[in-house]
Amino acid sequence: MRKLSALLMLCFALLFASTVQGQTNTGVNNAALNGNYAFTFNGLTGNSGGSVVFAAVGRFTADGAGNVTNGELDTNGVGPGAQLTAMTFTGTFAIGADNRGVMTLAIPGGAKLAFAMMANGNAQFIEIDAAGGTGTIGSGTIEKVDATAYSTSRILGDYAFGVAGFDDSNSRAAIAGRFTSNGTGVLTNGAGDVNAAGNAYAMTFVTANYTVSNTATGRGTINLATSIGGTPRSLNFVFYVVNAGKLFAMEMDPVTSVTPLLNGVMLQQLSPAGGFSNASLNGGMVIYLTGRSICGGGTGVAPDVLVGLLTADSNGALSLSDDQNCGGSSSSGSNVIGTYSVASNGRTSITAGSAAAVAYLVSSDQAFIVEEGGSVFFGFGEPQAAGSFSNSALKGSYAGLATTPATFGVVMFSGEFAADGASPTGNLTGTEDIGAPSGPVSGVAFRAAYSVASSPTNGRGTMAVASGTGGNAVIYMISPSKFVAASLSDQNPAVVIFELSSPPPTLSVSSLALNPTSVTGGNSSTGTVTLSGPAPAGGAQVVLSSSNTAVARVLTSVPVPAGATSATFTVGTSAVTISTAVTVSASFGGVTRAASLTVTPAPPPPPTLASLTVNPTSVIGGLQSSTGTVTLSAPAPGGGAQVILSSNNSAASVPFSVFVPAGATSATFTVNTSIVLFSASATISASYNGATRTVGLLVLL
Repeated sequence: MRKLSALLMLCFALLFASTVQGQTNTGVNNAALNGNYAFTFNGLTGNSGGSVVFAAVGRFTADGAGNVTNGELDTNGVGPGAQLTAMTFTGTFAIGADNRGVMTLAIPGGAKLAFAMMANGNAQFIEIDAAGGTGTIGSGTIEKVDATAYSTSRILGDYAFGVAGFDDSNSRAAIAGRFTSNGTGVLTNGAGDVNAAGNAYAMTFVTANYTVSNTATGRGTINLATSIGGTPRSLNFVFYVVNAGKLFAMEMDPVTSVTPLLNGVMLQQLSPAGGFSNASLNGGMVIYLTGRSICGGGTGVAPDVLVGLLTADSNGALSLSDDQNCGGSSSSGSNVIGTYSVASNGRTSITAGSAAAVAYLVSSDQAFIVEEGGSVFFGFGEPQAAGSFSNSALKGSYAGLATTPATFGVVMFSGEFAADGASPTGNLTGTEDIGAPSGPVSGVAFRAAYSVASSPTNGRGTMAVASGTGGNAVIYMISPSKFVAASLSDQNPAVVIFELSSPPPTLSVSSLALNPTSVTGGNSSTGTVTLSGPAPAGGAQVVLSSSNTAVARVLTSVPVPAGATSATFTVGTSAVTISTAVTVSASFGGVTRAASLTVTPAPPPPPTLASLTVNPTSVIGGLQSSTGTVTLSAPAPGGGAQVILSSNNSAASVPFSVFVPAGATSATFTVNTSIVLFSASATISASYNGATRTVGLLVLL
């Protein structure tokens, strides 16, 4: 009997004594995949001689009826034919009744994918065409795109990024960083940190630029001229736009010992006014990291995974509880004390016990993380929803995926699973599709029991697998709609991510309101989401989005605390030159509500007094007068403008004020004179809105 990993890449060694049912591919749910999508893929290509890194990014259109059109992808790897540039493709797909699907792509050599649909319309997928120890294994995500963001100008503002991969000898490397895009192709204020094969370096940006070169497909390129550890490096990436706030990016340089294949994501930073600070880490953040190391007394490299909960106090102190599996040897840490320091650009230095890492914040308690040790841990941290977690929070239908394999021995899977939320022990059942070097297996039945607790680590749970040969795993709850897991015993572990594949049946978002509904650019509005009922234990994570992130920005989600029916969030805005309407959306339970926010230009400054003149500038006292003219810097406001007048010499007299009518820019007044015994000079003054202007008048004998 063939030995494969169990569950959802909780990767429990599973001898498939359990029931195996094939993927029926009936296509009854094909309508679930309809529209424009971008995708990213991380994998390894191998055979009896070993394995090398492989990655891909691209886009396609699905018609909801089983056809893939307008496909375009870029791939990179080691060896002939591994690198494809803007390759067009077509394909077909079929989605079964349980939301598991199969997709076949018409590309050189072909590709067959198994995927699982999620509640938000996106999908998780693995490649399933390896066989006999030869082929490609790996996983990725397919996400709906905003095609209106297919332009250089829409990539605007501050972004954080994280990319990781391997070089041509399978040494691991990772980069986390940030930059500012000006919307015209130039990237500034760059900063980054690199871990290459266990050596940590600072990355300094020399020059950086980007372009969306294909406005029909959202394909673009980025060039980063950098200095890494004092050595010049030029890094070239290809990216595909998901939306203005998210790009799938892959390094396109040939893979060598100095240019690893790095693949990852760029996300728009949502920084508070004045920039990030220690207060930007102010609660629980679930972290999930993947590395590669020689574990224990082993002689070969093995996957090293770590999942945990980092809790920060807003003032630079933290605690970390985590679970790690390095090549089958597991360990746990509880309440390990540490410190952190956040710079205004989001760069965060973290220490916990003897470990050190650097994170780049995307928003509060959300960050790309690169560890500084020999395993080259890299991954992501997400804010844990407010409230105490128990079994009732882990309830519903979830899509599960094993992510980013670190060795060719990792068995990938995707599947659909159901959790019943029972207490004290819940039940998780489902069906998974497995992609292993030895060959794919479809429709593997899965059964496990789980228990989630709020103490001593909120949202940490354990899982005991009942199907196959069994096994144990640890889980960490991010929210009721998402959790991560890792095997505690598999010799080739991976991080597993579960997200809702269908909404809870009785709870959804019922309304979204903004107050105010019109703001001047640079100011903020407050959004309020209201659910159709009280949030369950563990709270409810409502997904937020903006139709124009360059003008109005929101966090990716807002938590509604357990038992509450509503929550508020901030909509930040940028300065605009014309009034712009932005749609803010909130999604939960399969329902999306939207509200419109009008962002207006800042009003022009009120006019001031621009000039004062008299004509003529010399007159005979008592016999002649002069005409004064006051001119404003802009038309007078409604109600007009009252300009105060004065003279420093009684030989020339002026009225107390002169009135400039609304909409006009100037007005005149008469300067009367008196007979003088000697020629005299008078200074006429005019004042309005903080500005004073003067002019001289000569009164002659």
